[in-house]
Amino acid sequence: MTATHDIIIAGLGAMGSAAAFHLARRGVRVLGLDRFTPPHTLGSSHGQTRIIREAYFEHPVYVPMVQRAYELWRELEKASGAALLRETGGLMLGLPDSTVVRGTLESVRQHGLRHEVLTAPEVRRRFPALRPTDGMIAVWEPRAGILAPEQCIAAHLRLARDHGAELHFDEPVLRWEADADSVRVFTAQGEHTARRLVLTAGAWIQSLLCDTLRVFQVERQTLFWFEPRGNPAEFAPSRCPIHLWQFDGRRFFYGFPDLGEGVKVAFHHDGVTTTPDTVHREVTEEEIDSMREVVQRFVPGANGPLRSSTVCLYTNTPDEHFWIDSLPGCPQVLVASPCSGHGFKFSAVIGEVLADLALNAPPKFDLSLFKQRFTPAFSRE
Repeated sequence: MTATHDIIIAGLGAMGSAAAFHLARRGVRVLGLDRFTPPHTLGSSHGQTRIIREAYFEHPVYVPMVQRAYELWRELEKASGAALLRETGGLMLGLPDSTVVRGTLESVRQHGLRHEVLTAPEVRRRFPALRPTDGMIAVWEPRAGILAPEQCIAAHLRLARDHGAELHFDEPVLRWEADADSVRVFTAQGEHTARRLVLTAGAWIQSLLCDTLRVFQVERQTLFWFEPRGNPAEFAPSRCPIHLWQFDGRRFFYGFPDLGEGVKVAFHHDGVTTTPDTVHREVTEEEIDSMREVVQRFVPGANGPLRSSTVCLYTNTPDEHFWIDSLPGCPQVLVASPCSGHGFKFSAVIGEVLADLALNAPPKFDLSLFKQRFTPAFSRE
């Protein structure tokens, strides 16, 4: 089977589904391929919730992009009829000289964002579920909140198909070849050709790159849902914002209010290096105990019985910033979705960016931080 398209997208998770939607609604002939049937639980975009936040501590360059993402998520809600984004406010907590606090305040300063700086006693009084230690401070931002990842992907895919995108599930890309003016993509079902190829395969991205470009690492992450104890009302969305903590030096964890399935918490990084095909998908008792220890310190009212847990995957760049760029020497192939565990909130706008780049339109944002910038040697250890 051979088909000709304008753009082929390999991977239809967060970034790929958004790119398929934005390209298809511009009238582009899009073919999307995925090795599974998204949304699924084997990659990086499951687990009921993802944080969205505006005062971005990682770098101020992200702020205009996430502000556009807010607009696009609301547009997607209207077009799909699905509830995708819930603003709860958010707290970034740590010592005054911590990366999370300093970086958040720098984004606030550069972009004039609404915020408050709270002492630990003020946090404990206003948000009794959270127990920062004396010496910590928090930056409160009112626009932070929660995205529903599975529903977001499903909405992008349904609307992409409504706009004419051809989507093939359970059809993994085996390899691809590029020449001067086209790309050929090979799957077990056949061969497809297009003018350009967009690689948004997440944790499987390395299987689509040559050995000299193997600069990404897959990291295993565990997510936990605990039953509140004591006063469960303290974890209602109206009383408990999303919260992201830096503690014990450079360790991070984050949490959500209880949306009915328990209080979700997880470490940010600290996972072991793995591959998507060999990752251990069972959560261990040691991992549960490690998470409980931190919950007991900072969110003790959430330290009830474990309701559920799961494993997801980060795809990390060496500096933990995104990669949104064409392949060196192969301008007709774009790479996105190695987002180091903080990309889902941006997927709506990254889909729009990829559509611009694929159609040779000038990008609307400063993408210099996300260009190719690494030698192949890479270790986070």
